[in-house]
Amino acid sequence: MNHNLYAALRAAFPADLDSTAVETVGGAHAGLRYSWRDLDRASAMMANLLDSMKLPEGSRIAVQVEKSVEALVLYLATLRAGHVFLPLNTAYQAGEIEYFIGNAEPAVVVCSPANFGWVSKIAFKAGTRHVFTLGDDRTGSLLERAAHHSAEHTPAHNRAEDLGVIIYTSGTTGRSKGAMLSHGNMLSNAQVLREYWGWKPGDVLIHALPIFHVHGLFVAIHGALINGSPMLWLNKFEPRAVLELFPRATVFMGVPTLYVRLLAEPGLTKQQVAHMRLFISGSAPLLIETFEEWKTRTGHTILERYGMSETVMITSNPYAADARFGGASERRGGTVGFPLPGNELRVVDEDTKAVPVGEIGAIQVRGPNVFKGYWRMPEKTAEEFTADGFFKTGDVGRIDERGYVSIVGRSKDLIISGGYNVYPAEIEGYINEMPGVAESAVVGVPHPDFGEVGVAVVIAKPGASVKPDEVVSSLKARLANFKIPKRCVVVAELPRNTMGKVQKNLLRDQYKGLFA
Repeated sequence: MNHNLYAALRAAFPADLDSTAVETVGGAHAGLRYSWRDLDRASAMMANLLDSMKLPEGSRIAVQVEKSVEALVLYLATLRAGHVFLPLNTAYQAGEIEYFIGNAEPAVVVCSPANFGWVSKIAFKAGTRHVFTLGDDRTGSLLERAAHHSAEHTPAHNRAEDLGVIIYTSGTTGRSKGAMLSHGNMLSNAQVLREYWGWKPGDVLIHALPIFHVHGLFVAIHGALINGSPMLWLNKFEPRAVLELFPRATVFMGVPTLYVRLLAEPGLTKQQVAHMRLFISGSAPLLIETFEEWKTRTGHTILERYGMSETVMITSNPYAADARFGGASERRGGTVGFPLPGNELRVVDEDTKAVPVGEIGAIQVRGPNVFKGYWRMPEKTAEEFTADGFFKTGDVGRIDERGYVSIVGRSKDLIISGGYNVYPAEIEGYINEMPGVAESAVVGVPHPDFGEVGVAVVIAKPGASVKPDEVVSSLKARLANFKIPKRCVVVAELPRNTMGKVQKNLLRDQYKGLFA
């Protein structure tokens, strides 16, 4: 049996291959319609291009391009050819890209035309032989080369455990880690979510998320494709454009920031969303105020779920009655629902013993969706799994008497800002190198729009002067924008415990009202 993920998605395409699979909305190329046949033929041509290069089995294809339907096709083509897709955030700068290319050693790099100069220099220096460009306006050398290849292609034969994607994540110390997801990890999750979220014939998805992380690339795209559902495709989120699409759609997925911005639109009414079936939120905590205001304004209850780069989706509030939990069907604000079918989730103490109901502990998970490990980090992989095969998520939470899971926070000080993971240690490393800086601590504090943002607390060296705005501007030249602290403060000292460790919990409490 072939477990190639593309083959499984292709098998779910509707019988009418000439019907619309993706329609673009907004921007210079709005109103383009791609049929299911177009997706199949275009991905075949790109897969044949990859085949023509005689790449080693399981080669990495690193991609840093703006969102486009052609970028989606490249993802499908990579799976189809049996290689490993490596999506990279479009905000990453040279230092970050240099690390990812050096670590993953991709055989092919695809970048935006505007970035070809510096990206190709990094790639060729690292030993990558093939660098292509792909624009969001249907231009680039990748499309020019693929156009010469056949529109028919037999998907590569893959086992369920074969690697399909590497998603770079990180910890609070050290460099980013490449989470290895197999064809089986992703397919099992897509199949479970199709059932659990009640996907049905006639569903239409509004796709307004980026496609370089789990939410937009796997949860949204796999969900639509494996149900044969068309997508209304926005290259960038624009609240009024999304608002206008609601009468034509049934499903919307967003991070909390998107819901906050939609609530700011006067046109968001119960009548405007009457055709919608499901609103899903994830990638960051949804404030209870947002949850309640959405329900009041629209009559819809947002479904919150919980996942990670290493696991895709783990839990979800119920779409319909869940027989495993006494037929519970309530979507409860402030919770992420129940473990998905086939997933095991436990909350444990430091000795890996289950904590009592309602008490806080470390969240660990096991299931067919849980990743294979970290790319070329066997020791780190071994550290993150228990002897009985549970993955240590690094999240802290509780399970109540009805079985609902709530996430309390991160055990590693992770900041989730607007749906993106921000790791304080990385930012602190850059700040600490700046002239005049003795030490820094970056903490996450509540923010009404982004859910959480970073605040940099800095100590100056004796006799030195450090200006907060200069710290922030210096970071902007070196890091992706979503990582930049929204505020910098200079203080005389940082709070420490008896062991000399900075007490970040006290800093979070001190600055939690900055953006209230």
